[in-house]
Amino acid sequence: MKNNEKLSLAEWVIKEAIKNGADEVSVDISSGRGVEVEFREKKLDKLQEATTNALSLKVYADKKFSVYSTNDLKKDTLTGFVKEAVAGTKYLSQDEFRKLPDPKYYPQTTKDDLKIKDPGFEKIDTSERIRIASEIEKAALETSDQIISASAGYSDGSYSGVLVNSNGFAGEYTETVFSAGAEVTVKDQEGGRPEDWMYCSVRFFNELPPTDFLGVTAAKRALQKIGQKKIKSGKYTMLVENRAAGRLIGVLRGAMTARSIQQKASFLDGMLDKKIASEKLTVIDDPFLKKGLNSRFFDGEGLAAVRRVMINNGVLKNYFVDNYYGRKIGMDLTTASPANVLYEKGSRSFDEIVKDIKHGIIVNGFIGGNSNSTTGDFSFGIVGQLVENGEIIHPVNEMNLSGNAKDFFMALEEMGNDPYPYSSNMIPSMLFTEASFSGL
Repeated sequence: MKNNEKLSLAEWVIKEAIKNGADEVSVDISSGRGVEVEFREKKLDKLQEATTNALSLKVYADKKFSVYSTNDLKKDTLTGFVKEAVAGTKYLSQDEFRKLPDPKYYPQTTKDDLKIKDPGFEKIDTSERIRIASEIEKAALETSDQIISASAGYSDGSYSGVLVNSNGFAGEYTETVFSAGAEVTVKDQEGGRPEDWMYCSVRFFNELPPTDFLGVTAAKRALQKIGQKKIKSGKYTMLVENRAAGRLIGVLRGAMTARSIQQKASFLDGMLDKKIASEKLTVIDDPFLKKGLNSRFFDGEGLAAVRRVMINNGVLKNYFVDNYYGRKIGMDLTTASPANVLYEKGSRSFDEIVKDIKHGIIVNGFIGGNSNSTTGDFSFGIVGQLVENGEIIHPVNEMNLSGNAKDFFMALEEMGNDPYPYSSNMIPSMLFTEASFSGL
């Protein structure tokens, strides 16, 4: 179903809902085609293709609200579906804040090209997908005789959809995404089985990294974990690798939502225009990034995408404010969730920063743990490497990083010049002074 057909169907659904007693309606119709390939033990282990269609209906009636969904897009079926959805909504409790966004928050245009669709998607055949996955696995297995197992995968998808609100918004999108990578397990003389991965996602097929890069990187990351052990508890200089640093930023992001503020569960409540981190931290939400993995002209509620500085030189400038919770706390709406998150990067590379660490830990990844958006307290398990006088000594594990975000981010000393390119959260490596680790 093409987007113009989806738009027409959405308008019909809205009319049906209002005819049956709805005050306001939002309709989201999406479709997609995805293919997934996996190689394991030098054999094709998985080849799957899926085509999906879905309709989500949000009903606002008598200050009551509900959401219904279906995969059957035939009008004969939808007639009864819509009628039952509106009737069911009227049994719910009233909530005066349940209504569509004010139209002033809707975008004026969505016609620019964000370059999120690869026009060559339909030309990719199954044999090419299988070749990529098999070559990634082969490259990983050939890296070392210490490898126990490797699995490699490739997936792609083409997706399109429309969002129509009954009070004047209609938007559409079409996008593609390509992913490939590997997971590798290696043997350790101490009996352990360290593992690691390397997966990348991009908007255009020809921008996927080479297969040998993906396979070899996954293998080398697993191999560098051989000999892991605990070290003494204490305060260490900490360098968090770019692809892992998003877990730390999540501690701030969870407290930056209107929902957490309204529910009195945010340590950042009342902190607008106040310092919450060192001046090294500048965070920008950019929905218009060309080829961005979360580029968009509107969010899931129809709110206009806007490029915003969220944190400027350590000062909090904006919250993520959705329609419902924004109404409840009387704040201007921004968006419920970030698009592409960019950071002001530093001047030095990861390796250059490592050379200046006298006594520290490189954090390559986080395992489990938790954070409290009300207090700012957090504790995460980590895997990484011990650094002494600029040299990596050995890998470490079974260590916990703990702290409180209110003062932890004040100790951010430097951002690397290496923003992670295969995510919508394009964060560089982050260097902290005196991070608290518990181990032996």
